[in-house]
Amino acid sequence: MKKFTILVLVLLLTACPQKKEQKPDQLSVVSGAKPELQMAAFDELEGWKQDDVIEAYKNLSNNCKRIDKIKTDWLGNSAIKVDTKLYKKICRKFENEKFANSAELRKFIEKNFQPFLVLDDGNAEGKFTSYYESQVNASLHKHGKYKYPIYGVPNDLVEINLQDFDKALPNKRLVGRIDNKKMVPYYERAAIENNGISAPVLMWADNPVDVHIMQIQGSAVANMDNGEKIRIGYADNNGFPFRGIGSILLQNKELSAGKANMIEIKKWLNDHPQKAKEYMQQNSRYIFHRIIKESGPLGAFGVPLQGGRSIAVDRYIIPLGSLMWLSTKKPDGTPINKLVAAQDIGSAIKGVVRGDYFWGSGGDEVLSQAGSMNSSGKYFILLPKGQHNDF
Repeated sequence: MKKFTILVLVLLLTACPQKKEQKPDQLSVVSGAKPELQMAAFDELEGWKQDDVIEAYKNLSNNCKRIDKIKTDWLGNSAIKVDTKLYKKICRKFENEKFANSAELRKFIEKNFQPFLVLDDGNAEGKFTSYYESQVNASLHKHGKYKYPIYGVPNDLVEINLQDFDKALPNKRLVGRIDNKKMVPYYERAAIENNGISAPVLMWADNPVDVHIMQIQGSAVANMDNGEKIRIGYADNNGFPFRGIGSILLQNKELSAGKANMIEIKKWLNDHPQKAKEYMQQNSRYIFHRIIKESGPLGAFGVPLQGGRSIAVDRYIIPLGSLMWLSTKKPDGTPINKLVAAQDIGSAIKGVVRGDYFWGSGGDEVLSQAGSMNSSGKYFILLPKGQHNDF
């Protein structure tokens, strides 16, 4: 197999002013990342003939609708480039086809895409975790046990990007608030939960642990006290780094390493409400939400995520919207060999071969799978045919 190495440049804090986007062999990515692509054949993808790829039809259709609106030459500003025009041509053909079964869709993919194994400085193995859409019980009105606010974006939250002031500065988004004509960091989790903030309250939940887990996952389905179900999605955050509750409990020796899965973590937090509040507030990052009306939670690519067919990636490496072939394992060791789409990101999802598999929506049964997945694996990116002749 022929190997194509992507040459990367170190992103300096005092970078030169932005120029027109460079060719794929002159990409700028985060320091230390060394992504490589190794051409592969479809018959090298483990389980390729067995995957029921027709399940991903709606996901691919949503991707195409989103890609059709992209005006840039490449999908995203990522180390690995996907040619937007070539992808749009494939999407037009896709929209004009009728696929009766997986075999027909599989043949279409083989005809229009070329798989490449993604390597990190020569190593194909990486880490794959998973997440899911959690559930909360809530009410539109504060009463009885429904007393924990689920906030929308605060009225006093402001953001800046350094490049808006000087193109030589890093492309970095900062959030905060204005205090005495000066921008300062926004409130940390403890201050928000203890004192409240000037923000719309979307609804009131009955359990602070469920709210915290919803913030970790980024989204939830709210089971309302009137019988309605409302989907809640990520809207923004307070700008502080994320610290996982599992690592906090391990550090404080409240749980052993063998029990640090989300089911055990949730049980411990519910059984120890006072300590739980203290430990959860050690995670300064706070997520603000919004009501969404989609068939699934919205990912960072702006399309609904599909359980078992969407993954979160490092967008500095993999462009959102990319088709991927994922080979990893479930917590019980069962293989996962599936066609997936890179449609989301996560604060902990950093690296060349690093993914977060979206398990779907549900309660503790789904949580037991998503919350304990920590598997090695690899993935292939499917690039439009004809793109890499100039490498």
